[in-house]
Amino acid sequence: MDSFEWNKIAGAVLGTCLLVFGLKLAGGGLFSSEVPAKPGYAIAVADAQSADAKPADAAAPSAPAVSLGTLLASADKASGEVDTKACQACHDFTKGGPNKIGPNLYGVVGRNMASVDGFSYSTGFKAMGGKPWTYEELNQWIKNPKYMVKDTKMAFAGIPSDKTRADVLAYLGSLSDSPVPFPAP
Repeated sequence: MDSFEWNKIAGAVLGTCLLVFGLKLAGGGLFSSEVPAKPGYAIAVADAQSADAKPADAAAPSAPAVSLGTLLASADKASGEVDTKACQACHDFTKGGPNKIGPNLYGVVGRNMASVDGFSYSTGFKAMGGKPWTYEELNQWIKNPKYMVKDTKMAFAGIPSDKTRADVLAYLGSLSDSPVPFPAP
């Protein structure tokens, strides 16, 4: 091969590299994406209220169309147990069970708030200590935890369905040596 052939090969390789880099540059200009300030995915939730602030004009979460007593009278404990499977990642439901990320929930109905030994509660919960967990309080808590206690450590959006909450409450109410009776319908 003479030097002219080598020059043609070198020119073809350099021309191809120039074309590839040029296309990359042009493609980067056409299809640029913004780098997010915080990496991750934004998860849109139905609750437009900020977790950090409780607006002064915000009303309490609305009461169910049917009374809680009526909902609990027709609640299904077995469905409630199934509905709490996701809760078991952070809570234990067995008698004498350990605290996990959240406190043990055996006997929660009727127990005073922030009263589980060995669990570190937020300051908002500590301020509520001495107040018992009634079905009504638990219903509001399960519906929107951040509404009840602004600085709660619980990263759970809540259960919007009245029926599902009633099933969960019926299951939680059954977790006791002496279950608290449901409120009157």
